[in-house]
Amino acid sequence: MAVNAYIKLVPSSAKQTVTIEEVKELFYDYKNNTTKTGNQIGWQYGESAFPYEIKETAEAKGKWFYLHSNDERYYAILIGIDRETIRNDDGQELEQTYIQVTLPEQSTYGDKGKANEFCKYLAKKLQGELHLFNERVMYYYPRK
Repeated sequence: MAVNAYIKLVPSSAKQTVTIEEVKELFYDYKNNTTKTGNQIGWQYGESAFPYEIKETAEAKGKWFYLHSNDERYYAILIGIDRETIRNDDGQELEQTYIQVTLPEQSTYGDKGKANEFCKYLAKKLQGELHLFNERVMYYYPRK
């Protein structure tokens, strides 16, 4: 059974909306950061730290993409963007953007670990509310 994690962009997040292209840019930044870490310690850490490449199908263009790995210990992570309607404390309806990270049934424990790391990175960069695969919530936005 597939499992999901969500990064929700709440009113006090750094951004209220995000595009799939911006998420791809954050992926490349993350890969670049892990490569720099490897260079500092003299090891090819970037290839092991996050061994995924972006793959996108024609019907998914602009809505979602997946990260595919050729490493035998990993399979894939799906990433998409959508919007939901929520009610604030005053009873007003608001549109809220969220990033959905899905692990398909074929995913490994390695995929889950890497997806958790990437979700935390996204939530920290966007100052969002992270709903993990185990349904726990982490807050990366300024709270009152």
